[in-house]
Amino acid sequence: MNSIIEFCNFLASRSGQILQLFLQHIELTLLSVVIAILIGVPLGILIEKKKKLSSTVIGIANVVQAIPSLALLGFLIPILGIGSKPAIVMVILYSLLPIIKNTYTGLIGIDPNIIESAHGMGMTESQILKIVKLPLAFPVIMAGIRISAVTAVGLMTIAAFIGAGGLGYMVFTGVQSVNNDMILAGAIPACILALVIDFLIGKVEKSATKRKAKKMPTKYKRSIAALLCIVIAAGIIFYYNNSKNKIVVGGKNFTEQIILVDMVGELIENNSNIKVDYKPNLGGTNVVLSAMKSGNVDVSVEYTGTGLMDIMKHDLIQDPNKAYSTVKDYYAKNLEIKWLNPIGFNNTYTLAVSQDTAGKYNLNTISDLSRVSGDLRLSCTMEFTERSDTMKPLKSVYGANFREVNAVDGGLRYTALNQNKADVIDAFSTDGLLKQFNLKVLKDDKKIFPPYYAAPIVREETLEKHPELEGILNKLAGKIDDETMMELNYKVDSLGQKPEAVADQFLRDQNLIK
Repeated sequence: MNSIIEFCNFLASRSGQILQLFLQHIELTLLSVVIAILIGVPLGILIEKKKKLSSTVIGIANVVQAIPSLALLGFLIPILGIGSKPAIVMVILYSLLPIIKNTYTGLIGIDPNIIESAHGMGMTESQILKIVKLPLAFPVIMAGIRISAVTAVGLMTIAAFIGAGGLGYMVFTGVQSVNNDMILAGAIPACILALVIDFLIGKVEKSATKRKAKKMPTKYKRSIAALLCIVIAAGIIFYYNNSKNKIVVGGKNFTEQIILVDMVGELIENNSNIKVDYKPNLGGTNVVLSAMKSGNVDVSVEYTGTGLMDIMKHDLIQDPNKAYSTVKDYYAKNLEIKWLNPIGFNNTYTLAVSQDTAGKYNLNTISDLSRVSGDLRLSCTMEFTERSDTMKPLKSVYGANFREVNAVDGGLRYTALNQNKADVIDAFSTDGLLKQFNLKVLKDDKKIFPPYYAAPIVREETLEKHPELEGILNKLAGKIDDETMMELNYKVDSLGQKPEAVADQFLRDQNLIK
């Protein structure tokens, strides 16, 4: 009962945000499905007439359907950037197969005697298609549209991964902060939307199967056509509205970056006439960097260790100043991105265990951990398993060889540890969840992890247009130490405060905004 009350209170406190994301989700989904129908139905008609093309077209649609959604987004981001456009294209591509296949199947499944009778009556091919074939195939076509529409609702949650908005934002953020209320606040409306769409299209499909269905009045046809035009026009306006007049501030998909996106964006808006488009939760390092290189993100906050080891593939540099100057020079020369002054905190990698595990094995350092690693299970982020500055030196320098290694999404590793499904997790030294779960942070006694000092980075082209940005963003220099950043993360992850509220209060406490 208490859980239900807490969830209801959460819904009440976030009702405005949930409604906004819900409407975004509807708009993105409807626009994608309508475009898929406008492409898929004509393609189905075409391959029914030219049957030699059918295997090729359906085969291509099958291949697209087999590509994992995140992988498809990965292909689309360098071409289309971030935001709603790649998300819409992804859902369109996934929606095409059921529509094309059902249109084709419905048309070829019509009794040949009926077609022959229509020819005998002197009907042209276009008349046969309009008067005979499409009405008879309509129930099958609608079944394909129904499958595509319901699937599109679920697929569109992934749009949040690239900053397109929608209910997926609540789901991803909830996973990162281990907030079940937030996950449910995104998942339940998405389920309801899918059920409503399934019900409405099912009604249309059912009515189409009636043998003596009345002909739809012309005024209704015009209304439906007008509604479709409005949906498409609204989607176009939604994407292009003021996009050229804004600075886009983007960040990765964990709590700290969400707070920093809000902090940087609000600092800009309160100290200039520049409007800010906020794009948190953009996935990993490479997603954000790709967006900056393509001009879809103007400003972000990056870490020196990430730039050094992950982007540059450079050897380890332990000196913070040298690491900073090295990445600053590289980004300026090779990526046309400028590093501004460091914010102050060092969010380096670390390993953490529960207090019980630390006591049982007498763990204080990673060297202590490595001696018993064969008995322990590691749950870590997917980035941790792949980066050259994390898992590789953990094995080669410390000799750690865990009994089991599971790569999961960020917030899920804390859930796994809390539910006793993991013994060790990777963590960032400023994670608020370390405080929430009272975890033991192990000392990196052999210093394998490089310094990860955070600093704003800005596209040089953006600085040429808005040179005042450098002075504005450098106001954050040295303002946040490790303990302060952990406390800000803790307020969001554990106390349930909104990232924008936490960022706003910090800026006011530091007299950076009024």
